[in-house]
Amino acid sequence: MDIVSIMSSYAIPTIILFILAAGMYKEVKVYDVFVEGAKEGISTVVRIIPPLVGLLVAIGVFRASGALDLIVYALKPVTSFLRIPSETVPLVFLRPISGSASLALLSDILKNYGPDSFIGKLASTLTGTTETIFYTLAVYFGSVGIKKIRFTLVAALIADFVGIIAAVWICSFIFGG
Repeated sequence: MDIVSIMSSYAIPTIILFILAAGMYKEVKVYDVFVEGAKEGISTVVRIIPPLVGLLVAIGVFRASGALDLIVYALKPVTSFLRIPSETVPLVFLRPISGSASLALLSDILKNYGPDSFIGKLASTLTGTTETIFYTLAVYFGSVGIKKIRFTLVAALIADFVGIIAAVWICSFIFGG
């Protein structure tokens, strides 16, 4: 057994014991604080469920309606100019909306084209360089009641666009796509 396996098997019990010891040292009622935190967690979950369900329904409607395919077709001149392969364009549009939908799409891309193909490498890089913007805004901003998100949304979309262009450029440079 190597040192990493030994450390990983004792990490969580050690952290729990450390927290309990620190609580006893500072005379904090650890269990009461834990229960209070759990109550806050449940109320946060109740606050974020409606925007999350709405987002998931919207994604399902967007994909099932064929709107994604229409957008990919309409943007073909732009994406070909930017040297974004058409196979990865749906990933570019789904990633800001849903992490799980984009991971499913990434899995399909890797299954169809292989992880060592240029498209597979680019799709993997795109997944790593972009963020689930709308999910993050819905969950985190919704949980604390922030309604005005326009500047955050604009900054996040710009960052995603830069991540997409950088991923395409770097993958083309390194992998020769």
